[in-house]
Amino acid sequence: MKCNVGGIDRILRIAVGALLVALAASNVIGLWGWLGVIPLATGLFRFCPAYTLLSVNSCGVSSDKSSGSK
Repeated sequence: MKCNVGGIDRILRIAVGALLVALAASNVIGLWGWLGVIPLATGLFRFCPAYTLLSVNSCGVSSDKSSGSK
């Protein structure tokens, strides 16, 4: 799996996912809160299958040796 989730995107996914799971575990919100596992996992693994399908990459610019200085 190639990294396609990075930086602020990753932090937000982990925070929102953890919050939803915590609220679901404490019965503050319904069972749908367990869907927070999805953004939590994609943030931890730095890979989002939906980003792959949509050709989105928030990891930043990959280091390409051919585009560097001569």
